[in-house]
Amino acid sequence: MNLNMRARIVAGNWKMNTTPEEGKKLVSEMIPMLSAELTGKVHTILIPPSLHLTGLISLFKNRPMNLSWGAQDCSTHTKGAFTGEISAAMLQSIGVSYILVGHSERRAYHNETSTSCREKILRVLEAGGCPIYCVGETLQEREAGQVTQIIEQQLSEGLPERLWEESLPFVIAYEPVWAIGTGKTATPQQASEVHGLIRQWLKIHSSAQTATTTSILYGGSVKADNATELFNMPDVDGGLIGGASLESRSFVDIVKACAR
Repeated sequence: MNLNMRARIVAGNWKMNTTPEEGKKLVSEMIPMLSAELTGKVHTILIPPSLHLTGLISLFKNRPMNLSWGAQDCSTHTKGAFTGEISAAMLQSIGVSYILVGHSERRAYHNETSTSCREKILRVLEAGGCPIYCVGETLQEREAGQVTQIIEQQLSEGLPERLWEESLPFVIAYEPVWAIGTGKTATPQQASEVHGLIRQWLKIHSSAQTATTTSILYGGSVKADNATELFNMPDVDGGLIGGASLESRSFVDIVKACAR
């Protein structure tokens, strides 16, 4: 990632969906579309289940230059007796460039905290990868007027100062929890408001350059028919896409919407 330029990014998070064969079919459909229909203005990241990664990376070595692989999670540890865990270094060694940290489902179902996310981000950086750090409020928190408080707390507790002290690459994804997999979507104005809040926090706590160059993605029921309006907002640099990333035509149309 060019640290002096704010990238347009669309990342497809498959979550716990598809068998390896289904994943191969999906990528084999996407790559020709991405190659034929895009000019390189958008960086695309595919984030399948970790089980798929080795096979997909090996099979699709001739992917477009602006397509990278991501993982859905990593351990807070580097190695050792941690059954079931996968380290950031292991993922990086097979060709994974990006790792999601702090997705709302990990926070909700696996009791992850912003403090544990900080440890994961440090492991990703040590392995030479780029973290995609997810933040967002619940519906209860939004209705209680706590959006600013929650987002700023997640940022301050989760982001290590090393990121801007060493000019290391990172991406932030704003995903309102109430819009994840519900069919509900934040309005473009709601999304832009929180993205602006995040960028202002970065300016205050890191530097104006960090705030200017950091890509901030929106995630939450993004579809081809609402992507353009969302991505046209001034502080929205792309999307973290869930369900729509499991259908090749829909996902590529979302990527194209980000290129406009």
